[in-house]
Amino acid sequence: MLRYSKVFVFLLCLWPLYSIIYQIFYNKLGAEPVDKIINHFGEWTLIFIFLTLSISPLKKITNSTIWIKYRRMLGLFVFFYASIHLLSYVGLDYRFDFQPIINDVLKKKFVFIGFAAWLLLIPLAITSSNKMMRILKHNWKKIHRLIYIIGVFGVLHFVWLSKTIFFKPLIFLVILIILLLFRINFKKSSSKI
Repeated sequence: MLRYSKVFVFLLCLWPLYSIIYQIFYNKLGAEPVDKIINHFGEWTLIFIFLTLSISPLKKITNSTIWIKYRRMLGLFVFFYASIHLLSYVGLDYRFDFQPIINDVLKKKFVFIGFAAWLLLIPLAITSSNKMMRILKHNWKKIHRLIYIIGVFGVLHFVWLSKTIFFKPLIFLVILIILLLFRINFKKSSSKI
């Protein structure tokens, strides 16, 4: 039963791809298709970060460990969509002309912090297997705590990209704060036991 539920969750996690393919096929990307694609995958990267960060609160609230079974998959989808977001920016926006990309990374803080977030995702993706968990032992958890920094960087990337605080970046910021506060409360309560 769990195997089938994992397949279902996996297929559901591909929704951002299905939806953008539909929009491309039916010419529904609007006046700025490249920006639409880049922003689409950027927002979905943040959503998957939030889904990953929601696992521990859900485990605590529901008193069930079933949620843990999906955390690795959700985490890998974070890296998957972040990589598509980056590739869309590099390939579609700049057509792999790396000099202006390097200038952007060095001069624009939203590009710098977004790129830094993607770099921090690499060790998480590399160490996501059971074999790496066994090799790294207690260090594995330390590495995977980078997800909190990545979440903060991702939201800052979105806020700074928007120049001023617009509604959607503000919503993402509030969600991140709530998820991080949940984590702090759980750590305090577990340290008392």
